[in-house]
Amino acid sequence: MATRRGFIASLFAATTVPTLSWADAGNPSFLAAAREPDGSFSLYGLRADGSDAFRVVLAARGHAGAGHPTRPEAVAFARRPGDFALVLDCVTGETLARLAPPEGQYFNGHGTFSRDGSVLYTVENVAQTSEGVIGIWAREGWKRIGQVASGGLGPHEILRLPGRDDLVVANGGLVTDLATEDETRNIDTMQPSLAYLSDTGALLDFVQLPADLRRNSIRHLAARADGLVAFAMQWQGEGGEDAALLGLHQRGAPATTLRAPMGDHALMHGYAGSIAFDDTGAQVAISSPKGGLVQVFDTETGFVCSLHRPDLCGLAVAATGMIVSDGSGGVLALQDQKLTVLAKTRRAWDNHIVAL
Repeated sequence: MATRRGFIASLFAATTVPTLSWADAGNPSFLAAAREPDGSFSLYGLRADGSDAFRVVLAARGHAGAGHPTRPEAVAFARRPGDFALVLDCVTGETLARLAPPEGQYFNGHGTFSRDGSVLYTVENVAQTSEGVIGIWAREGWKRIGQVASGGLGPHEILRLPGRDDLVVANGGLVTDLATEDETRNIDTMQPSLAYLSDTGALLDFVQLPADLRRNSIRHLAARADGLVAFAMQWQGEGGEDAALLGLHQRGAPATTLRAPMGDHALMHGYAGSIAFDDTGAQVAISSPKGGLVQVFDTETGFVCSLHRPDLCGLAVAATGMIVSDGSGGVLALQDQKLTVLAKTRRAWDNHIVAL
């Protein structure tokens, strides 16, 4: 009887252990990496009003993060070319695991979780060739369980499509010389693309840009609830000042592009740093830290407006409109064609802000 009572007691205890949620980490709505005034680096959770929900110290500069769908855990990715990704407990600040790519590969700064949170997908390059790889990691024990081809060279961002298990990858098309971080080796032959993958890595769809946009490296992605994918591009090499920096694609249809009028478009300096839809999905924005502006587009009718602020880059969907971060510590709301400061800090936000 004592054994039976002990078994029942332990079973009851196991079933009543609370499971932590994002509420235990301060109810963050976003993740963002930053450089502190003293030169150190951190990953922050930010609330909808721009205030800090949590801070976890990083060993080196972070680029983007991936938040677990339900648990207060985040993966902070090193800036490309990266040799680590830190799995962080956002309640305690503990580093749960340090992920490293296989020898001869490196992380490219982005990743995403499966819909149930059991698997993490990481964007990687083969160092010698820049061949794209998607690393597959089991959350249980944080073991690498495989990898699949990304469908192109130089992949940068991966997203899971909303409400689905399918993935989309932005293949930048560039070969990178790691010694110099030079990306000009194959400009004349580069082939940027979008690759749609199943959760097991099977290629579902593949889209290349037309010849006149071949030098437009696809870097960053946003996805709408109905599967519409928006992609931000960065022009490589000389010429191409007129080339659009924003594209839209829905599976089963050709990709389309949107571009601001020439005066506004020229201010982007051929560089779109981040991209996001608004909460309605009717508008999409791209940012240019080089130009110090964000441009807003209607997905049906095109250009809406340009909004100016130095070193803007991070963009993410918010409960109303979008949220924006800048390199001077600003967190801003973008709504109704206006930028409104939510918070001003002394830290320097990195390129991206990620919605949870």
